[in-house]
Amino acid sequence: MKLDLLHRGLVPIVTALMLGRADQVGAQAAAPAGTVQDFAVPSKAYSTPRHLWVYTPANYPKSCADGCSLILAFDGGMYLGVMGLTAALDSLTAARRTPPTVAILFDNGGPPTRNDDLANHERFATFVADELIPWARAKWTITRDPSRTIITGSSLGGLAAAYIAFKHPDLFGNVLSQSGAFWRGNEGTNDAPYEWVTGQYAAAPKKEIRFVLDVGALETVGAMGGAAPSLIAANRNLRNALAAKQYRVEYFEVPGGKHDPESWRLRLPLGIVALAPWR
Repeated sequence: MKLDLLHRGLVPIVTALMLGRADQVGAQAAAPAGTVQDFAVPSKAYSTPRHLWVYTPANYPKSCADGCSLILAFDGGMYLGVMGLTAALDSLTAARRTPPTVAILFDNGGPPTRNDDLANHERFATFVADELIPWARAKWTITRDPSRTIITGSSLGGLAAAYIAFKHPDLFGNVLSQSGAFWRGNEGTNDAPYEWVTGQYAAAPKKEIRFVLDVGALETVGAMGGAAPSLIAANRNLRNALAAKQYRVEYFEVPGGKHDPESWRLRLPLGIVALAPWR
């Protein structure tokens, strides 16, 4: 479904979320709230356990008798707070716009940990695939179908979502990226060659991954003092590379959009429903 058409159908939901009235989404009933718990995940890849939050939908486990859909969101503290992911899922589920979903909100911390996780790092991708997802599957009733799994983030988190899906399309069949930092090189480098992930998608056979990409129309300043592409240019280049390979891509440049959560949070529900409509 095209995002412009989808937006018209979600205006009441997005408006309620903007006004902080997630319980008023949907004309028939208020949205029952899910549950959020925090955990420390043991890891062989890292010297200390990794912190995250897990959201389970209202009436879990009954609501997930057939296996919940799954969202993995990076920069989990932001998604738990200002991005309002859990309230959005409460509202979208109650309105029957997306199915009951378990969400892992992963805490990537600040620099340098965040960069070491999210800037095209093989170690973190391997941790997600070999440790995090098996840990989650052992604890919650969640799908094993990649077409029902979304990996998402903004800025570096959007880059990591596209990178990890490329590495592990058997786990992640949907990428929701907002202002993805696709200008970056491999393994966290700030030097050329830039746009490494875009080059990987362009060079490899097509994978079974769907994309929703959005970026602010004002994100026009080149990274690294102008030495690297701007966010809007890098997002356009990834969109073009994906389209050339015939990936399913929804792409949107947000009028007046800046590089901040206020630009991202209002479009987050649109991306979720575009990739995971109620079945």
